[in-house]
Amino acid sequence: MESDEFFKRKRIFDLEERTFQFALACRNCVDSLDKNTSNFEDGKQLIRASGSVGSNYIEANERVGDKDFVFRLRIARKEAKEAQFWLRLLEARNEGVKELTQLKKEAMELRKILSIIITKVT
Repeated sequence: MESDEFFKRKRIFDLEERTFQFALACRNCVDSLDKNTSNFEDGKQLIRASGSVGSNYIEANERVGDKDFVFRLRIARKEAKEAQFWLRLLEARNEGVKELTQLKKEAMELRKILSIIITKVT
């Protein structure tokens, strides 16, 4: 799925799938950027952070207890915030790449969703 298609589809309410699609769209976007040192290094960091959002959310759902659940959700939220940072850097160096702006918005939405879940559990 191209990153453009990610934003044209209906909103996904399955958070596990949504975080997967976010990570996939980040990878597709990074692959489409110009090949230079900053895009390479920032893109690597984005790929790691975006994948960690979903993997930590999955781990949270396989929790051993409520404390572990909240701990994993907080890590997922932290990774979404980190992904947002790398997207902001990439956006600043790649003007006109609308996918970066859209992905930054999605990272913010994921952070908010994870914050709401954490608040309801604690």
